[in-house]
Amino acid sequence: MKTLKLVIIFSVLIVFSACKHNNKPEELNIRQIVDTIGFAQYDWQMDSIMNRLEISVESDIKWRVVISPHDDYAYVGNLYPEALNGIKAKTVILFGVAHKARNYDLENKIIFDSYDEWSAPYGSVKVSDIRNDLISNLPDSLIIVHDEMQSVEHSLEAIIPFLQYNNRELEIIPILVPYMSFEKMQQISISLSKSLSSVMDDRNLSWGDDIAMVITTDAVHYGDEDWGGKNYAPYGTDSVGLKNARNHEMDIINNCLIDDLSIDKVQSFVNYTVQESDYKEYKWTWCGRYSVPLGLLTAYELNKLRNGTGLSGSFIAYANSIDHPVLKVDDLKMGTTAPANNRHWVGYPAVGYK
Repeated sequence: MKTLKLVIIFSVLIVFSACKHNNKPEELNIRQIVDTIGFAQYDWQMDSIMNRLEISVESDIKWRVVISPHDDYAYVGNLYPEALNGIKAKTVILFGVAHKARNYDLENKIIFDSYDEWSAPYGSVKVSDIRNDLISNLPDSLIIVHDEMQSVEHSLEAIIPFLQYNNRELEIIPILVPYMSFEKMQQISISLSKSLSSVMDDRNLSWGDDIAMVITTDAVHYGDEDWGGKNYAPYGTDSVGLKNARNHEMDIINNCLIDDLSIDKVQSFVNYTVQESDYKEYKWTWCGRYSVPLGLLTAYELNKLRNGTGLSGSFIAYANSIDHPVLKVDDLKMGTTAPANNRHWVGYPAVGYK
């Protein structure tokens, strides 16, 4: 009898173990952080950075769309919270730069990922289920799912910690924008905005309260040193040249990105930054020469669908990597990933849209 009981107990344990094994939850596919020098990867790093920044943002500001830079935290500093603290929505569509698109022959399609979550300082951030709805609703001719491209691109991971600091329930929809003609941007933005508006109707989501967008770009990459042998200093690198380069930057912002948004203004931005004869070549070195117009066109079309009107852009700030003190981060096991001097500097735009 004792032997029989032992056999029964052993059999039950085997069955239980098998059931437990078969019901084991699938392991999440988590996108890991690429830049662990320029950006925060731990909660204590992010806490320290926020304590060191001079944050003077009205708490009641709420943007539907924000343009934000994505350079090293040491250089961008206060501009991150100044731009991103006005994003209140739980779900944020992120339009990022595809810096290495050439390596994968990617162009004229927006790039999604298939990750379940993205690693971030306060725990992994969930990729919204809305992403899958958008992918299924959009034609294959306009999109591609490419995890390898998403895994090596740093522009979006710069933004997430600041959004997550304000909202631990944050969900994201990452989209990278590679080389793209203006005509293709228009085609994609119309399809994407219609798909997004349909999803918002199905889920009873509000534009600005539940869904918002962040478009990331650094502004001009200026100078004649450490740019891979290229000279990006058409105005020179002395004090007069630096002043003229900044004035050129402000012309782009004032003429294309603020006040009432229009398709003509977005096209003007493309004309400022991209060669007319070859849309893959710079005219003025904004790395977001594709993410900005595609993101703005999508937001413009979505706002027309939701509200019957366009969007209005408000200037938040402009800075560059040499016009203010560098934020101390070396004691946080962080640093900078490029030099900052008169012959090598980067601009940082911040614009909000309602």
